[in-house]
Amino acid sequence: IQLPDFQRGWVWDDQDIRSLLVSIARAFPVGAVMMLEAGGDARFKVRPVEGVNPTEVASSNVEQLILDGQQRLTSLTQVLMLDQPVNTRTPTGKPLKRYYYIDIECALLGAEYYEDAIIGLDEHRVIRENFGRDIKLDLSTPEKEYENFYFPCNQILNSNIWEQGLFVHAPDRFGRYMEFRTKILEEFRQYDVPIIQPYRDWE
Repeated sequence: IQLPDFQRGWVWDDQDIRSLLVSIARAFPVGAVMMLEAGGDARFKVRPVEGVNPTEVASSNVEQLILDGQQRLTSLTQVLMLDQPVNTRTPTGKPLKRYYYIDIECALLGAEYYEDAIIGLDEHRVIRENFGRDIKLDLSTPEKEYENFYFPCNQILNSNIWEQGLFVHAPDRFGRYMEFRTKILEEFRQYDVPIIQPYRDWE
């Protein structure tokens, strides 16, 4: 799945991304996406979804093109599937690098707390206060993620390695984590995005 080259670039900001994650966690609809079967007589130039390494995808193997829903699908690809920080921006357009996390205990308070539970951290994965002098939250290593009980969103689709680490470093929290996995992570894993795919017969 790639983009036709005429599509505009990805423009969602940090708040848009977090709102999308909250909507999926709450099983709210986020709208359908529209795909077009690749090929036929009208052959568009294509490009990968932003954030995907172009050397890892081949334009000759494209099966579908994203016509509508690029912002949502690009956001989900970058947050859920890539190890690098998401290159997003503030509402005023200032560039940001963000890793997204879920505060497990906050999320387990109920769906009404998801907006507070889902947060973005800078590329160092540290939140500072007091004009940068004090560290409020440090998630810069997996061990600190276990210690603070924050789940990295790029592990949502396959959390096996993270779970093994949690069991080793904080076994007393594993039962609580499994409750989080059942209530929140499974919502992401079972979430369906409706796809509209117009029939196209160029022959």
